[in-house]
Amino acid sequence: MTKPPLRVILLLCLVLTFTLWNILQLWTAIAWDNVLNEFHVHPPPTVTAVSGALWTLCGIILLWSILLKKAWAAKLLLGTAAGYTAWYWSERLIWQRPHPNWPFVVIANLALIIFILFTTRSLTREKHE
Repeated sequence: MTKPPLRVILLLCLVLTFTLWNILQLWTAIAWDNVLNEFHVHPPPTVTAVSGALWTLCGIILLWSILLKKAWAAKLLLGTAAGYTAWYWSERLIWQRPHPNWPFVVIANLALIIFILFTTRSLTREKHE
């Protein structure tokens, strides 16, 4: 059994971090539902809970597929990254007023996308085995 490249290990850490973040988001939306509704937060706790559950499920499936070296893991990674980016930006532009620190967010988002695109080469079947 060969050790995966450092890029793949870093990618697993990144996916695990986002998955844990969304678990926390889901738990917060459920546990603090009454308080969040009382203060009329945007987005509503139901939207936050649904998005947290969706991205937690996606993260778990993605972690599982990368760890088991599934042939479709790279495609799932690209799809999940594109979907998460679209969701993040739509949520940020629709619900968040004003848009603080947007240059940093754009640069960080582009850096993560470039890293993910670079890492997908390591997830192909022949390079990862």
